[in-house]
Amino acid sequence: MSVTEPANAAQVRAPAYVLPALDQDFLLGDSMRGVRFLLEYEKAREALVSFGIVSTIVVFGSSRVREAGSGRQAWWYAQAREFGFLASKQGGAGATGRYTNVIATGGGPGVMEAANRGASEAGAPTIGFNITLPTEQQPNAYTTPELTFRFHYFAMRKMHFAMGAKALVVFPGGFGTLDELFELVTLVQTGKAPRVPIVLVDKAYWRGIVNFDALVEAGMIGVDDLKLISFVDDSAGAWRALVAAGLEIPK
Repeated sequence: MSVTEPANAAQVRAPAYVLPALDQDFLLGDSMRGVRFLLEYEKAREALVSFGIVSTIVVFGSSRVREAGSGRQAWWYAQAREFGFLASKQGGAGATGRYTNVIATGGGPGVMEAANRGASEAGAPTIGFNITLPTEQQPNAYTTPELTFRFHYFAMRKMHFAMGAKALVVFPGGFGTLDELFELVTLVQTGKAPRVPIVLVDKAYWRGIVNFDALVEAGMIGVDDLKLISFVDDSAGAWRALVAAGLEIPK
């Protein structure tokens, strides 16, 4: 016995009849790009507020660094791990209910993993702002699950880095690290973001890859612009620099 379709079957199956919130073809179309931006902003914001995150210390650095790497790689990993532990213990991230100076990274491997790992070992929550890439980035195992986010848009990811940051600590890295560093330096330089301490770890590395003084000599930046950045040798020096710069630490 054949089953007769309802007279309105074609209407019910039509894409136009799908609820907009459930219509992926519609939501992923060009016209909804602004809505997707809003969703990426709001989902992470709500989760951070709900968890009790008050402020962050953002840590940038190469995803290529490995704990057992050759040359200085292992040292950079160890220093980032030590900084994550030190800053979490002494900066207020280990408190309950309202978490201050929480370590936030890009959530991936390398320096990011090391900083998240140190924070986790300190018993503190720690944030991973992951990004979808052509070669899929997987979150490292040390970010707090409730604070492990995934973004499609670099711009929105960078916005979340900047919004809660009370300090920026940058370990050696490549193009991506330089991009993130200069993005935040520019926001501070132009007054689009509050003045926060920006610390570059391993002075020899940074002085070797960027001639900051040459920018002043060529008239590309002012002498005072160099004061936006501090150079230190190791993780302990980075923490001292943040404290000396007035990083707010809860009593």
